[in-house]
Amino acid sequence: MSHNSFLAFDIGAESGRALLGTLKKNEIQVQEVYRFNNRMISKGGHVYWDVHYLFQEIKKGISKGANASKSSVCSIGIDTWGVDFGLFDKEDHLISLPFAYRDTRNKKAMIEFLGKIPPREVYDLTGTQFLQFNSLFQLYALRTQNPEFITRGKNLLFMPDIFNYFLTGEMVTEFSYATTSQLFNPCKDEWEERLFKILDVPVSLMQDVETAGQTIGLLKKSVAEQTGIASVPVVLTATHDTASAVAAVPAQGKEWAFISSGTWSIMGIELDSPLINEESFILNFTNEGGIGHKFRLSKNITGLWLLQECRKKWRGRSNIEYGELMRTVSSAKPFRSLIDPDCHLFLKPADMTEAIREFCQKTGQPCPETISEFVRCVLESLAFKYKCVFDELCSLCSRRISKVHIIGGGSRNRVLCQYTADALGLPVVAGPAEATAVGNIMIQTLSVDKVDSIENVRNMISASFDLRIYDPAESEEWERHYNRFKRVCRESRKEIEGLDYNR
Repeated sequence: MSHNSFLAFDIGAESGRALLGTLKKNEIQVQEVYRFNNRMISKGGHVYWDVHYLFQEIKKGISKGANASKSSVCSIGIDTWGVDFGLFDKEDHLISLPFAYRDTRNKKAMIEFLGKIPPREVYDLTGTQFLQFNSLFQLYALRTQNPEFITRGKNLLFMPDIFNYFLTGEMVTEFSYATTSQLFNPCKDEWEERLFKILDVPVSLMQDVETAGQTIGLLKKSVAEQTGIASVPVVLTATHDTASAVAAVPAQGKEWAFISSGTWSIMGIELDSPLINEESFILNFTNEGGIGHKFRLSKNITGLWLLQECRKKWRGRSNIEYGELMRTVSSAKPFRSLIDPDCHLFLKPADMTEAIREFCQKTGQPCPETISEFVRCVLESLAFKYKCVFDELCSLCSRRISKVHIIGGGSRNRVLCQYTADALGLPVVAGPAEATAVGNIMIQTLSVDKVDSIENVRNMISASFDLRIYDPAESEEWERHYNRFKRVCRESRKEIEGLDYNR
């Protein structure tokens, strides 16, 4: 196999990265060529994404990738976080910067919309987990608070669609991203018209839904000239970051679950078809599309956002790094304070450490005081939350699960990986850390027939990266405290006001 390079953009809520993947024989080598910050911007009491700034950074990344590649770049692919979107008018101009999913308007919108149609009916139509920031509720908020946007709108583009349009001039939505929106019917494989009628929004705003691996179009001449690259194909990778990440799980067979660990954690298994029934509705599991038209039966869990926000507070005292934070854990008493990571207090607090203290006070626990106590509280609670979701997965399907793969940035966190193995009582395989970008790249290789199947993609990834295995230890101690964690979660739902569809 000749050397071929593919440029992947993985854009998250905190940062974006451009990575160059090069195929050499039966291995993939990945090199980060550019990294840039992302941030929500505040205006008029709301928070938005600056897509124009992000597009400028994407163009810088294309230039860096072209310069770093020792061979020609075969294609470009973009993935982002889910649910957020922008509206374009009849002249194909963006009407407003896209609202960010953490905007406070979404909770009210969810309550109001579910007063118009029973939640179970919405779930039967979409198979999507109820989260207040789903595209469905964001679109309802836009319809009720900014109706002029809907009147002016001609096309709705999700975040990766916006960047693909800026790059190529073509408008399209990819399957995996459509299934995150709670606007798409995975059984009919089309946008769900009943929901659009209740929204009073024309379904004609939506784009054709295509499968990953297709070419969207060539890079526009103007962009190619600005970036110093040939007008290469832009490929429709799995544009939802979790779909790209799960494509990179280095697993064989079916006896595995995954945790895509980053700002958010997503835990689940891969199925051939969506699982939509009474139990999956009650447990609030989602069915999201993946590569090869498979589905991820999974649940979103608040992830390392908790620690990221705590660190922002602590960096005011010193420039404390994550490695240093992890080294502090052993000095804190185990299982002293536990939180439910998905409590609404942690969605967008002004001060995460104060939010954690408030949770502990309201559930009758000692509050963390030292940095080591906060870190241990967050990581132990995340591992216990993974255990909760794992038990729910096992109750939903009869499949035997013998190991768990942790992919994404959280796979570098050795403490969290060990805690997860201990809590689950199962081996944890960690890596690759850049799973989303690796999956993005490998889907691009499928599009040009450089690799011929998702099975071979995963075999190649397994051979290309050093994977670390964590065997469970002290599982009896974790099991003993697991019941206390579940009790704390139940108490928090009674004592702390907020919607919860998990029970």
